[in-house]
Amino acid sequence: MASPVPDQNLFSLDRYHVSTELGFILPGPLDELPAYFQPWMDIARRIPELVDAHQLRFHVDRMPLLNSQFLKGYRELRLAHLALGMMTMGYVWQEGENKTVEVLPRPLAVPYWDVSVRLGLPPILTHADAVLANWRKRDREGPFDISNLEMLFSLPGGESVHGFFMATFLVELSALPGLKSIPAVINGVRRGDSEEVAAALEEVSRALQSMTDTLKLLHVYVDPAVFYGIMRIFLSGWKDNPCMPKGLVYEGVQEEPMEFSGGSAAESSLLHCFDELLGVKHHAKGGDFLLRMRDYMPPAHKQLVQDISAQPSLKRFVQEQSSERLTQTFQLCLTKLLAFRSYHINVVSRFITVPAARARQLRDKKSPDDEGEMVTKAPTALEERGTGGSGIMVFLKTVRDETRKSLLSDNSEEKHQADESW
Repeated sequence: MASPVPDQNLFSLDRYHVSTELGFILPGPLDELPAYFQPWMDIARRIPELVDAHQLRFHVDRMPLLNSQFLKGYRELRLAHLALGMMTMGYVWQEGENKTVEVLPRPLAVPYWDVSVRLGLPPILTHADAVLANWRKRDREGPFDISNLEMLFSLPGGESVHGFFMATFLVELSALPGLKSIPAVINGVRRGDSEEVAAALEEVSRALQSMTDTLKLLHVYVDPAVFYGIMRIFLSGWKDNPCMPKGLVYEGVQEEPMEFSGGSAAESSLLHCFDELLGVKHHAKGGDFLLRMRDYMPPAHKQLVQDISAQPSLKRFVQEQSSERLTQTFQLCLTKLLAFRSYHINVVSRFITVPAARARQLRDKKSPDDEGEMVTKAPTALEERGTGGSGIMVFLKTVRDETRKSLLSDNSEEKHQADESW
């Protein structure tokens, strides 16, 4: 049994920029910057229409070079990073995969780099921007649901863009009870209190189930043809991307091109935290990719993941106890995590794999229907890749299989239920 730990050493989320009401989501993000930065805001709010008109590059090229040092406070920096990131994605991908740019112009590149350095984030649109800091309620007193949420800035793709980012936002929110239970798990292990750990793990398992249930909103609010044919390229980066093999030069920052991965669900800190808590280990290329994605998180969130990893092993604690409740709840958490990853594979199949196959079939068709025409516009170089640059299906199945291996015993029924839960 573990030795008691003094209260002053109790693990807490207080120092990791985790909100008690929203988790990793940025509470009360600003929707305006000081008037000096209005040129950024004017363009960022018009990205979809300017891209459609092939005018975004024209306007960005003519922006004044503004001094980002006039940004004060964390929320101003996060709003600036979001606005500049959205503009960057629109600028790079305005003309699709065949007419990308090699240089991000100085009026955008220099302040974007400076803001990124101050925040400890990369100069590319991240999950922390587009999901965690890109929201407000239409009715401030209303509920957190898709109909009452709106984005501060959008990308081409209409209502499907709203549905995609706000559903992902709600997945983050649904995990809150599990995230808040992590300290109780860690502290219970330190104290040797199997009942405290089991109770906290029950919260984690319910949160993982809620995440899977909430992810189903994507099927309701996002058109797969729009996601694949229009949206996805604007989430793509310039690392491991055949469309931009040389990366991107940030003018006024350095002369050599730099490479950054596009937005990815792997940038969310949630599953990293749950993996570390439950002792799920990822290896080889998939593990390397997940480790690299931590550099795309706000530094405090990355630190939380690392600090959870450094705690006494929960899995070993469970194995050392003679508590049936503890063993069952630990197994249930892993089963729910496995089910989430199995369902995520189903989502990716519907939104990427199936449209990619259809696009290949339709390219030689002379008169495709509207949906067919939309999917054939998608970048051919990205058919087998996620927006983060990974080989999407191989990566997801490997991560799922490694989660399955973490179950305490070879309980084939549990594994089958997890894989078939979608």
